[in-house]
Amino acid sequence: MAVLLTTGQAAAELDCAITTLRRLIRANVLPGLTHRGVRVMIPLHVVQALHQRAHAPLHRLNTTEIAVLRVDAARRVDEADRAWIGYAPHLGADNLLKSLRGWWRCDPDSITAAGILPVTLSGYVVAVLTGLDTWQRNDKGRYAFPDARLAGYITDLAAPTMELPSARQDDRALATPLLGTRLQSHSGGAIAYVTPTPPADDGHEEP
Repeated sequence: MAVLLTTGQAAAELDCAITTLRRLIRANVLPGLTHRGVRVMIPLHVVQALHQRAHAPLHRLNTTEIAVLRVDAARRVDEADRAWIGYAPHLGADNLLKSLRGWWRCDPDSITAAGILPVTLSGYVVAVLTGLDTWQRNDKGRYAFPDARLAGYITDLAAPTMELPSARQDDRALATPLLGTRLQSHSGGAIAYVTPTPPADDGHEEP
């Protein structure tokens, strides 16, 4: 029988806030969840898989700065061009792309130069956007990238299991190493900026 943890126990194992863990639960990216009354129980092996996840290999990207889109679990919205905002794999590729694209306060030239926008939920890369060559600006000083493509996204964060809807091989090559990895960032808004740094030298060569 699988060992089950409460959200409080799982958050303690992951050294994160309970609210951070609950975003992953609401997004439905953690397998094997069960309910005991009002409590959500998480399999220990799922928590261990998240705890052991490698950090995003940003140092392999040919750029000095990476913008990161920080999102919450998907929720319904009443907008003309989309019904959801945020992340949930059950939306499917088309609706997920719409739910992730938005108008942000950001440095558009930095995003365009990098050519990639990792999407994080609770500090894990759950999707990757590409096709960021063109941008638009509205009268509120926010920017959008109308040609953005969904290169890949996570359906099961513990495994991890990914979908790669883009037909472009370069999109797949960019998304695959990042999906499911850990990527911490800090920002008061949706967009944060991270400086890629080489991993610590532990005496082992990278694969």
